Amino acid sequence: MAQPPGFVDPAHPHLVCKLHKSLYGLKQAPRAWNERFTTFLSTLGFTNTYSDSSLFVKQVHSKIVILLLYVDDIIITGTASNAIQDVIDSLTVEFKIKDLGDLHYFLGIQISKTKTGLFLSQTKYIQDLLLKTEMNESKPCDTPCLPYTRLLKDDGQSFGNPTLYRSIVRALQYLTFTRPVIAFSVHQVCQFMQNQMVAHFTAVKRILRYLKGTMHLGINYHRGDLTLKAFSDADWAGDPNDRRSTTGFVAFLGSNPVSWSSKKKQTVSRSSTEAEYRALSTTTAELDWIKQLLMFLHVPISPAPVLFCDNLSAIALSFNPVQHQKTKHIEIDVHFVRERVATHQLFVQFVSSREQFADILTKGLSAPLFRTHCDNLMLNLSKQEIAGGC
Repeated sequence: MAQPPGFVDPAHPHLVCKLHKSLYGLKQAPRAWNERFTTFLSTLGFTNTYSDSSLFVKQVHSKIVILLLYVDDIIITGTASNAIQDVIDSLTVEFKIKDLGDLHYFLGIQISKTKTGLFLSQTKYIQDLLLKTEMNESKPCDTPCLPYTRLLKDDGQSFGNPTLYRSIVRALQYLTFTRPVIAFSVHQVCQFMQNQMVAHFTAVKRILRYLKGTMHLGINYHRGDLTLKAFSDADWAGDPNDRRSTTGFVAFLGSNPVSWSSKKKQTVSRSSTEAEYRALSTTTAELDWIKQLLMFLHVPISPAPVLFCDNLSAIALSFNPVQHQKTKHIEIDVHFVRERVATHQLFVQFVSSREQFADILTKGLSAPLFRTHCDNLMLNLSKQEIAGGC
């Protein structure tokens, strides 16, 4: 806590103003509000976990109530309707809140109930983005990037409007929450935020053209089994600018994708085996986090998740405890995959490249293969109208 410039008392330089309540615009306001709200939740019997500090759970006998907090937006759900209503009543007494009823729209994400589960999309967000960029009348395309093509850092002329470029790319990043198939394309254009070329902006417009033709797509979440599995992939030395590998993974709970990522590694891998092995390590860490989160939510899962990889050498390395000449330089923390396999907390299995779901997160694909992986990631249309709002 620090006194604002110009208000420091020379006789008491260490003192600060005492606020009766937190105000918007102050740097301390978000922290003060979060402490105020979480303290009150603890009095209602809620606990939170280190896996996600914004997620709170209250257990009422055999029932649970789950509360998710994002600044001052709240989602409440659970298995006991009476307990949920009691929490809402308690929050209403303590804070000035507005109950909006069933969940339809949250932070730009549209939620629609279906007969089998939930449908999540960002149709309205895409429409607003296309209007903002004047791409609402553009011609749609089949894929968000050219197949098996990478962007070069010095490719043609410099783009003259860096503010526009950064604004669009940042907006596209938020779309990866419900559109995992554009994660790799967005990951590519994000690498040129400091020095954009015309070719880079052309790639951005291709993503927008793809969204123009698929704005009503979203992820369908269905009821089903609770087995945890993941697909891990790496495009070894795929970046022509620095020869670093791109890692991609997608984790499934049953048939529903719950976590995905497309990210370039910070170091250069000496072989495809090393690149794939590092990808296994990244995915294993994500699976550990998901397991902790599900345990906190009292969701029963299979004791050992299955991790699929399309590189036999990397799979062998996860089973073999012997240090080889070509792998002795790999950091010790990466080898915790081997420990999980040895203790039967993780099973690593081979999957063919054709059935590697994470392939779409590491490289641009041809249109037929791209559409196949879209289906694998449960990306399709809802059978109902999407309920949204502003």
